[in-house]
Amino acid sequence: MKRSEMETFNYKLNMYIDSWMGPRDERVQGWLLLDNYPPTFALTVMYLLIVWLGPKYMRHRQPVSCRGLLLVYNLGLTILSFYMFYEMVSAVWHGDYNFYCQDTHSAGETDTKIIHVLWWYYFSKLIEFMDTFFFILRKNNHQITFLHIYHHASMLNIWWFVMNWVPCGHSYFGASLNSFIHVLMYSYYGLSAVPALRPYLWWKKYITQGQLIQFFLTMSQTICAVMWPCGFPRGWLYFQIFYVVTLIALFSNFYIQTYKKHLVSQKKECHQNGSVASLNGHVNGVTPTETITHRKVRGD
Repeated sequence: MKRSEMETFNYKLNMYIDSWMGPRDERVQGWLLLDNYPPTFALTVMYLLIVWLGPKYMRHRQPVSCRGLLLVYNLGLTILSFYMFYEMVSAVWHGDYNFYCQDTHSAGETDTKIIHVLWWYYFSKLIEFMDTFFFILRKNNHQITFLHIYHHASMLNIWWFVMNWVPCGHSYFGASLNSFIHVLMYSYYGLSAVPALRPYLWWKKYITQGQLIQFFLTMSQTICAVMWPCGFPRGWLYFQIFYVVTLIALFSNFYIQTYKKHLVSQKKECHQNGSVASLNGHVNGVTPTETITHRKVRGD
């Protein structure tokens, strides 16, 4: 497609989106990736193509370790997630945001600060595509579940729309909670790339529980904004409730299936060893939980 044709396509698509969604928030005009939707959509299509073709390419190749790169990547995202969480919480705390409902044009400098942090949150969803690419390179294809792909592919696109229409106000809450959960998650996966540290990483089993708590808190706070409106667009609130319900359903199924596998693994261990030590959960100095911890599928 020629440049002039691409520009015409972008213009027509933007006109269609604007006619459907209403006027955009001018405060993000000209920001990286936000003026036109096709780049975000194209990046998502490329991601899905790599998810489809990557395992085929790696089928007859040796897995790539990526240990050093994984350490840098995961700890980098840990730092970014902590930055976003801290900045949003401090801005909201000092800016007197209303917990129950906060519109997008009433807090001045606080809104501006939240917008800047939420752009990084949107961009982090693009960076997180690397989660899947590392799975492919390491041939951990069992980690590439429908939940994983759905969550990664949808978030980048949803947040493009959020940043263009509701880039502050009530939008901060779910993003701040998710950033906190990602501090726990990426710190675990970063440190677990160092085998000597694995026995000391105790918080893995709480990550999925934390994610589910995050979804329930986000949905509850969104319902508050529906019950006590403040001018934040109701359509966005209803969409958020719907999307969070899908995540609760998928993550709950993941949690239940993982828990069942854990119980089955414990029963097999007890049956095979047939000793008091195994019944107490300790065989050869390794608990059943430790045995399966590092094979557990990621729920993100």
